[in-house]
Amino acid sequence: MSDALGQILDVLKGSAIAEDLGKDDSSRFWTMYKKVSKEHDDDFLRGANDDMAIILTVAGLFSSASSSFIVGMQPNPGDTTNALLAQLIQITVNGPNSVPDISNLSSSTELSSSMIWVQSLAYASLAFSVLAAFGAILTKQW
Repeated sequence: MSDALGQILDVLKGSAIAEDLGKDDSSRFWTMYKKVSKEHDDDFLRGANDDMAIILTVAGLFSSASSSFIVGMQPNPGDTTNALLAQLIQITVNGPNSVPDISNLSSSTELSSSMIWVQSLAYASLAFSVLAAFGAILTKQW
């Protein structure tokens, strides 16, 4: 082990890369170590920053696509509004004493269990993609 360190120090002595800040071998070694570790750390941080930018972009695109599917799965509130307007017109025509039957109103809350599961999964995927984007933003700012 010390033989390998001795060879490294011999190489660094003759190298133009190592700065002559000190006269002994130890200071040259640590100067070189500092340079190499700084280059390695900078490369690592640059790569991590690029990865977070990609994750942020993909999470944003997935969130927008997921949101459009969620909006498309929502029931049409116009059906209930049209039925209520028809009831109001019937009350106006028949007089205020007539009591309309509201049991035939279309309700937008009558969804099948499979549709509820699909919407729950869509909302969960949207929540996770927003959390991924939030994590990427925090990582990029750190």
